[in-house]
Amino acid sequence: MTSHSTSRPLVPMHRMPLPEAGPPRRSTLATGTPVWLVSRHADVRQVLMDPRFNRSSLYGDDPPRLLVVPNLLDSPNGLLNQDGPGHQRLRRTVQRAFTPRAIARWRPWVAGTVTTLLDRFAEQPQPADIVEGFTRPLPVSVICRLMGLEHLDSERIRHWADHALSGGAHTAEEVERALLEFGAFSAQLIAERRAAPGEDLVSELVAAGDATPGVDDLQLTSLVCGLVVAGHETTMTALGNAVVYLLTDGRADWLGLAKDEEAAATAAEQLLRTVPLSEGRVLPGLIRRAVEDAEVGGVTIPAGSVVALQTNVANRDPQVYPPGMPDLSAPLPTPSVAFGAGPHHCLGAWLARLELELALHHLAARFPRLTAAFTTETITWREGQMTRSPLRLPVSW
Repeated sequence: MTSHSTSRPLVPMHRMPLPEAGPPRRSTLATGTPVWLVSRHADVRQVLMDPRFNRSSLYGDDPPRLLVVPNLLDSPNGLLNQDGPGHQRLRRTVQRAFTPRAIARWRPWVAGTVTTLLDRFAEQPQPADIVEGFTRPLPVSVICRLMGLEHLDSERIRHWADHALSGGAHTAEEVERALLEFGAFSAQLIAERRAAPGEDLVSELVAAGDATPGVDDLQLTSLVCGLVVAGHETTMTALGNAVVYLLTDGRADWLGLAKDEEAAATAAEQLLRTVPLSEGRVLPGLIRRAVEDAEVGGVTIPAGSVVALQTNVANRDPQVYPPGMPDLSAPLPTPSVAFGAGPHHCLGAWLARLELELALHHLAARFPRLTAAFTTETITWREGQMTRSPLRLPVSW
């Protein structure tokens, strides 16, 4: 796995200093492209719901340079980068599989995967690495089972995901090579499931795509790649960073998670709100472009402007949420924008919630005395990606 850690000390993600929420302001991306930063909760939600800001115009005439190296998220064929009827058509092919009702059907086997991994983890000599033993394999196991890819080497998936969401850890050539290989694998998978459908998400996607005029194989391939990567990368990052918080500054909340799954679900929402996935170095937030002049938070953003929505900052907006670290037993007063909002709201949000809720509950119930065999200064971090998470976390119980 090509991930690396630098020698400079990094603070845990929950302690990362964030700018204050305020009116839209001008800045620049790492590429030098001018950008408007939008950081207040109400403003971020407005832009996410407003059709005057979209994704597809980022790939039309005169595309702004967003990233230093290529990235899976940067593909014009991707679901993320389409808008309007075409986007809705493509999104509907996936949406049925990710409704709360569909996710509820998966609860028993996700719980089974969690307990199997914890059984294995309990047999490790102590201190044991909880990243290698639990927070990394759980989301990979879940998405592989969901997509009927249990036969696939998880190292291969990890390699593709690392490159697909690289933020500078790999060269442009390495990323392009990995994405080509990943795309070829997905195209072959689609052909196989079309010929012999099974009870899995890829077969469902192919059937839905084939029944929907205007959805082609290039879009389906991009969709499969996106689901494999997004289906485990963000959940792995959220879970690893949540464990760092809970075994350090949030230790007082540990036993509360063991109470029941509902308590863990409330805690998961608060952790998703307050523990960022990304430092915002590669991109400062969710990117949109204004297709006409629009007023946001009392500021006019001109047509053609690139806009970055700082969801990390919006999720701590003192106008909406109590300041300071979260009360994990308190339900959110207002939904966070951790999964975005509007037409591009994260499709996998309910699955990510389910995994976090079950992982945190069963981990605390099984290991009430779980303690960190690390300090916040000794954590080695997985860096150079779009997200930052611990590479190793030794723990004892």
